[in-house]
Amino acid sequence: MQVATGKSILNGIAIGPLRIYKKAETQTAVTSGLTPEEEYARFEAARVKAQEQLGGLYEKALDEVGEENAAIFEIHQMMLDDEDYLDAVKGIIDTQNATAEYAATTTGENFSAAFAAMEDAYMQARAADVKDISRRVVNILSGQEDADMLAGQPAILVADDLTPSETVQLDKSKLLGFITRHGSSNSHTAILARTMNIPALVGVDFDDSWDGKLAVIDGYNSCVYIEPAQELLATMEEKKNNDLKQEALLQNLKKKPNITLDGKEIKVYANIGNAGDVGLVLQNDAQGIGLFRSEFIYLDSEDFPTEEQQFLLYKRVVETMAGKKVIIRTLDIGADKQADYFGLDKEENPALGYRAIRICLTRKDIFKTQLRAILRASAFGTVSIMFPMIISVREVRDAKETLEECRAELQERGVAIGNVEIGIMIETPAAVMLADELAEEVEFFSLGTNDLTQYTLAIDRQNPKLDTFYDSHHPAVLRMIKHTVEAGHRHGCWVGICGELGADQTLTETFLRMGLDELSVSPAAILPLRKKIRSLDLSKESEA
Repeated sequence: MQVATGKSILNGIAIGPLRIYKKAETQTAVTSGLTPEEEYARFEAARVKAQEQLGGLYEKALDEVGEENAAIFEIHQMMLDDEDYLDAVKGIIDTQNATAEYAATTTGENFSAAFAAMEDAYMQARAADVKDISRRVVNILSGQEDADMLAGQPAILVADDLTPSETVQLDKSKLLGFITRHGSSNSHTAILARTMNIPALVGVDFDDSWDGKLAVIDGYNSCVYIEPAQELLATMEEKKNNDLKQEALLQNLKKKPNITLDGKEIKVYANIGNAGDVGLVLQNDAQGIGLFRSEFIYLDSEDFPTEEQQFLLYKRVVETMAGKKVIIRTLDIGADKQADYFGLDKEENPALGYRAIRICLTRKDIFKTQLRAILRASAFGTVSIMFPMIISVREVRDAKETLEECRAELQERGVAIGNVEIGIMIETPAAVMLADELAEEVEFFSLGTNDLTQYTLAIDRQNPKLDTFYDSHHPAVLRMIKHTVEAGHRHGCWVGICGELGADQTLTETFLRMGLDELSVSPAAILPLRKKIRSLDLSKESEA
């Protein structure tokens, strides 16, 4: 038996034969016997066909993995329309009398290298995307169809890397899991794997001798067993069956209250990125939406979304939730979330820079457009507004004043507005230390534990070299949370968590004992968290 390790994408078990997939090498002629005009016409015809294919992939992904995850194929379509990309292809054809295949391949490699060299993580991720679209065009030009990576049989796919388009095209009825040598746990492909509930490992050093051998992906221990012993195989099969039984049992928790054995109740809400995620919220029986990350509306746009565009999206979510609370976080752009059209300057330390409420309070036109859209949507359900990255009472008052200006503008226009609850994110030590004063200004706090941990420990959470030092269970972080809960309750504020820690079941009892009123987690974490809550008895002494 061989054992190889990697980074796990999903806690799950996959058992089956390994199928090593190698992309066909395309032999590309450099020079052409056609005129540059004829070669570019060939490229243009292939580009149009590629756009059509990507449109089909978008629709397929929309059905299988939702709007947010399908958006990568819209990005690919936009890249194929990019003037710089098209000019580079045409330039190579014209100046080198090159074939369309050579020009597309070279342009893809050049642009990919340029993106990979950038410091911005989002732009680095575009390196794989531009290679993907160029490969698609070249395959069309050379008449190659995408191969059946699974050769018609259910298998665990093994590859150097998989692009998002390759991943979404796989036959899910035959894909047992996948293993890649390259890629990261935060890549688009990894996100698709999690959404599709496919066990996967990235960063695995495999060799060709694995092809056809029986293997087990153990997502819980971030490893793969090749030709496991019968005893281990039986153990893994039992674990896989138990996982399936647990998933089925969790369905029985739908419509059950989030209440401990001794009667302590806590609200369990869902975090979403866009309107397309609401189906998952309802499917997993969340009591409401505790975090609507509105910045994804901006990240998915080529220009500032209008008031009407935002209103329609918010209204759709609010109406679908049918009276359940929807907490919309105002624009939290900046740091690792960048949109070119904002024209933000490059910063040495963006996590401590011009972001979130700091942008909104200095660019009121952007802020007021969003606030008016949210206020309009509030007439159709139960809406709360939450301001991010707060460090002072002055910021809260300025934000509330701007909100009131928008309310007055809409009322003057005769637009209906609902009652809107106002809250803030607690994600800086400054906000924790001022929690008593801040609680007098708002109706709720929501702890953003990802950033709170980062700023409390002075650790860049985007830096993989610091993973061993990043400790979200650090006593200082937990004391920050406890202090915030106590301060909020002293002034009549309810307090929740919308960061990753909310779904950490090793801390659920701790949070309940602290008196937290709400936990907001990813939709898939709702039922497991409900099960944990319902198993606790807070009348007994904590084992900790």
